[in-house]
Amino acid sequence: MRKPFVTLFLIINWLLGGSQVAAQNVDLKQPPATGAPYIYVLAVGQDAGYPQAGCFKPHCMPGWIEPTLRRGAVSLGLIDPGSNHKYMFEATPNFPEQLYMFEKEAPSSRYNFSGIFLTHAHIGHYAGLMFLGHEAMGAEQMPVYAMPRMTEYLKTNGPWEQLVKYNNIKLMPLKNQQAEALPFKSGLTKGEARLKVTPFIVPHRDEYSETVGYLIQGSNKRAIFIPDINKWEQWETNIAELIKSVDYALIDAAFYADGELPGRDMSKIPHPFVSETMDTLKGLSKKHREKVWFIHMNHTNPLLRADSEQSKQVKSKGFNIAYQGLRLSL
Repeated sequence: MRKPFVTLFLIINWLLGGSQVAAQNVDLKQPPATGAPYIYVLAVGQDAGYPQAGCFKPHCMPGWIEPTLRRGAVSLGLIDPGSNHKYMFEATPNFPEQLYMFEKEAPSSRYNFSGIFLTHAHIGHYAGLMFLGHEAMGAEQMPVYAMPRMTEYLKTNGPWEQLVKYNNIKLMPLKNQQAEALPFKSGLTKGEARLKVTPFIVPHRDEYSETVGYLIQGSNKRAIFIPDINKWEQWETNIAELIKSVDYALIDAAFYADGELPGRDMSKIPHPFVSETMDTLKGLSKKHREKVWFIHMNHTNPLLRADSEQSKQVKSKGFNIAYQGLRLSL
């Protein structure tokens, strides 16, 4: 039987030096005084979050031992203090916790939860819709914004079709490169809407739906959100030029580098490695590199640990690593 002080020593060792994760303070202060719309990062993990189910290796153990180290699947909040509307990007398996965090930031006593935007049909991005069903929240006509294949998938496959049948969700079809003007403050015309969200197709594994990123336009600034994509060279869009055209770029950082998954051929998991993305973007000026926020990190990714050498390298090159509680004013 392992002695208590030995167990304590191992836990401290994991937490201070041996883990892949470092604790991050969740900033829950009041929204910006300007009243501008803003993005609020609810989670930064890959679909399975951190620690991952079935992972009891040294890099996962700190998350099982210390709940504050856990990271949910990637999700964003979009909050507009001017119109008192709020939206969520992705419905993850961590939806209950993320909804609570969202409530603390933008309470329902003031903000109307006006919709959920989905990127694609992989478990970490839509499985949380189940919590809107009659077994859980019993939501009424929650707007769910999705592309055509994604919309059809939800309408024709159980258990999701039940959400439609019971009017728990209201499907809001989107079109590629067509802006969706969100509900706006009284007195403004639709063309003057403070917030616009535009989906754009990106290459990815599309077994059940297409995959999109989003351009999120506020009163003054623009952001792109691309949590999942294949290698940048497989996309007809030049990512460096796209970054120049926006103010923030929250982009796929599933894996830091090749070899991160021992025994796996990572060429069959075609996410762009963070190391590759930094090399692709090395020609950008410091001003443009600072727009990049790496997000959607697998449980093996050393960027989940704030004090890792890889995290320090990313920051030394002028890039950023997204964290829970991050606010980006639009």
